[in-house]
Amino acid sequence: MPESAPLSEATNPAKPRRRGRVAAGALVVVVAWLAIGGVTGPLSGKISQAQKNDNASFLPPKAESTRVDAEQKAFSGQNAFPYIVVWTRTDGANLGATDFAAIGTQVAAIQADQRIASYLTGLVPTPGVALVPGGPVLPAIPSQDGKAAELLVNFDSTKISATLPDGSSPLKAVADDIRAIVAKDLSLTAHVTGPGGIVADLFGVFGGIDTKLLLVTVLVVALILIVVYRSPFLWFLPLLGAGLSLTSAQAVVYLLAKNNVLTLDGQSQGILTVLVFGAGTDYALLLISRYREELHLHARPIDAMRVALRGAGEAIIASAGTVVLGLLCLLFSELNNNKSLGPVAAVGIVCALLVMLTFLPAVLVLFGRRLFWPFVPRFDSHPKLEAGLWGKVAALVGRKPRKIWLGATVVLLVLVAGLFQLKAAGVTSADTFTTKQDSITGLKVLDAHFPAGTGTPTEIVTNSATGDAVLAATKASPGVATAAYYTGTQEPGAAPKVVNGRVEIIATLNYAADSKAARDAVVTLRTAVHAIPNAAAIVGGNAAINLDVATAATHDRNLIIPIVLAVIFLILALLLRALLAPLLLIVTVVLSYLATLGACAFAFNHLFHFAGADTSFPLFAFIFLVALGIDYNIFLMTRVREETKKIGTRAGTRKALAVTGGVITSAGVVLAATFSVLGVLPLIFLAEVGFAVAFGVLLDTLVVRSFLVPALVHDIGPRVWWPSKLAKEAQPQD
Repeated sequence: MPESAPLSEATNPAKPRRRGRVAAGALVVVVAWLAIGGVTGPLSGKISQAQKNDNASFLPPKAESTRVDAEQKAFSGQNAFPYIVVWTRTDGANLGATDFAAIGTQVAAIQADQRIASYLTGLVPTPGVALVPGGPVLPAIPSQDGKAAELLVNFDSTKISATLPDGSSPLKAVADDIRAIVAKDLSLTAHVTGPGGIVADLFGVFGGIDTKLLLVTVLVVALILIVVYRSPFLWFLPLLGAGLSLTSAQAVVYLLAKNNVLTLDGQSQGILTVLVFGAGTDYALLLISRYREELHLHARPIDAMRVALRGAGEAIIASAGTVVLGLLCLLFSELNNNKSLGPVAAVGIVCALLVMLTFLPAVLVLFGRRLFWPFVPRFDSHPKLEAGLWGKVAALVGRKPRKIWLGATVVLLVLVAGLFQLKAAGVTSADTFTTKQDSITGLKVLDAHFPAGTGTPTEIVTNSATGDAVLAATKASPGVATAAYYTGTQEPGAAPKVVNGRVEIIATLNYAADSKAARDAVVTLRTAVHAIPNAAAIVGGNAAINLDVATAATHDRNLIIPIVLAVIFLILALLLRALLAPLLLIVTVVLSYLATLGACAFAFNHLFHFAGADTSFPLFAFIFLVALGIDYNIFLMTRVREETKKIGTRAGTRKALAVTGGVITSAGVVLAATFSVLGVLPLIFLAEVGFAVAFGVLLDTLVVRSFLVPALVHDIGPRVWWPSKLAKEAQPQD
């Protein structure tokens, strides 16, 4: 008897018993996952406590700035991460004696605060010490124009990763405490900036990432699912599965980051949230669509689910495997945050895969057809799966394949032309946030009244025997405002401090440490001091760190992109048992990626008016667009191959496009919507990544997968499966 026409309960007494076993098994799986959620939920809530958001922790030990940082600690005996407090008069006038007295009172209050003091390595300069021999005793350094004053407050960098009893960051807490103290005098305006102030504001942005980002993501996905399913019940299940996936992934990532197995930053955490919801919902849509299709062909839901898992499961596993391996290629990165993003995101994909292929099928089988109400799929109703919009698209592709793929290619190439306007050389701290932050306001005040490199000095460590030559070369290097030996004391004329035959030179640049001009100045300075014989001079400091991060980002892009392409090609070749088809898919996805970058250049420059893009933006965009964009081609081409065995390549292409068009488009819209949610966070980098992935996914879904790929496959015909048997065997002609 065929599987689609099982015995009735009257003639098959064992059926109720089997149904009971199926229900019991499904219930066990559901309860097990809910229990796992109960354990992982509390751990996932702690994930923000494991973040590290300072650039220095991202660089490898071999980076020149990292080596300087290690040597510099031997000179100062401190692990300093500076805040800079900058004061101006509220009325814009010059600071007077009364103002400096008020500043002195505020500095004393900062010193007296026990929580602040417990995390500091000291104030520089120490209040009460005359900065100029015979001059006035001032609590802060005045600017040359007399309108501002600054004070360095050094946070102990070894405590950046510590947490307060409430789970918050002490770096942010100290910044908040300082801001509360300096805000009390209404005649003065004060800001807390510098590396410490900026990172504290980053912690503030990412501190609420769990609630805000998750809430918006859930609302967006729920709305789309309600529209897609038009059911009062079904839409909730993919959301519940995505929630279980996210809590499981966050719990695992928290434990790994807490134990220093990987480095987690706020950007990785935000990407993890939207990636799990987007990819998990995609897997759910594909499985539910195939399950609903099979319910028309099988009387028992369990039989329909078995066939659905065999049909859609292969594509889902291949898709997840492609994304996971693509992300793990980031392990080749020189930057620790990029290197850790790979496993962080891969953990999320694996959790989403496990939940959607175990928990979701169990729930669907447990509740049966009633979940689809009011559009319940009836057994033996034979719906016209190839009718409707996508049936018409498939027919159009079949009639004019060559014109369609040529037209789609022209559209993509037009977008690629915008690539030459993409500015991905990095952005300054002032351009990092999309909302007003105290540290950025303070940075602008600081730049207006002090040399731009003040408070973030460039540090040169060299052999003491060549110290004078290195100092002279440093002073003569373009972009250097001042340079002097580090003496370890504020006494004028003191000799340089020598540690293990090495001396340190402190230089102030004319440019802000996070600017391209500062990075260029460091390149010039390094060339000059490296050329001095037997000096073994190395250059570090904030500007050098930013340069080394940008250099590492370029290295990562040039190394990782070819590796990812090779890995994806191998996966596709194994999945499709062919070489030509995978090559075509790789070419189309890369073309889509380049077109997306071109569209991003136009949007960033002319619509959003962003100052530029981070140096790591092209790599991030590539990883997510290629790894995720290939998903939709996998979903399509696995179905094409399945149908090819039955009805031939061209007819199989049309049928596959017709029956999968709706669900794949829905999946693309969900993923695009979830990544666009990154725009709610006030960071330009995440807003840019969110826009790029959202636009690129829609481009892949609506142009590449809907027209370019099927038209190419249809035009090429059976040869697309070269060198497999499908390319050689006789197929139906149409």
